[in-house]
Amino acid sequence: MTEEPSSALAALIRLDREQITRYCRSVEVQGAIAETVTLRFSRGQTAWCARGSLLAYSPEIEWALRIPGGAAKAVGRMLSGEGLSLTHVTSLRDDAWITLAANQPGRLATWDLSRGPIVCTAGSFVGAVGDVDIDMTMARSAGAMLFGGAGLFLQRLSGRGVAFVHGAGDFIAHELGPGEKMLVSTGNLAVFSGEVRYGVRGVGGCWKSLVGGEGLFMTELEGPGWVMLQSLKKTPPAAQGKGKR
Repeated sequence: MTEEPSSALAALIRLDREQITRYCRSVEVQGAIAETVTLRFSRGQTAWCARGSLLAYSPEIEWALRIPGGAAKAVGRMLSGEGLSLTHVTSLRDDAWITLAANQPGRLATWDLSRGPIVCTAGSFVGAVGDVDIDMTMARSAGAMLFGGAGLFLQRLSGRGVAFVHGAGDFIAHELGPGEKMLVSTGNLAVFSGEVRYGVRGVGGCWKSLVGGEGLFMTELEGPGWVMLQSLKKTPPAAQGKGKR
């Protein structure tokens, strides 16, 4: 069952403490311009972290690079722009902690996957706790890889657990009915419900591309389902890494 825009947004930005604390001891979100989330664990509890999202952690945390889904998912992950592997952390003692950040201004939000799977664009997935399946999904049109801001392969999260997602700037909610479509500017799509279809559509000729500043193609989304936009265009993870030494 698809949620109304207001309730989908409320569910996304509400801190699901009750659900999160099934998989860790406590959760705390801090910050105003660029939020961070700190998770404290009991011994043996684990979490997934996106590439570059692990800001700090206690000495009692052990981490390793893993490919969700194994080698069969490696090619899709590489093409998604999120990198081949994710960071998998394990708590070696009670009260060990990690702090996650998205490295860009904006909001961190949580999504309880019992409400349904979600699809995250590049840079929007920050981390997850619980028994979460992190898979890849492919656009309906191959042109999305070349021209659509979302890309051909995106990360699809499902299972039992809570995902942490990031929106650059503020979240803007849209609800799409069956067959209803919308066009989104490159970089402004953050996350959407698992049943939404996506691809690309041309918006005009070279004059629009040169003068309008939006490019020749827009990401096209088709309902049913909900869509969360981000008011700022997100810097792709690969571009963020170029500035680091």
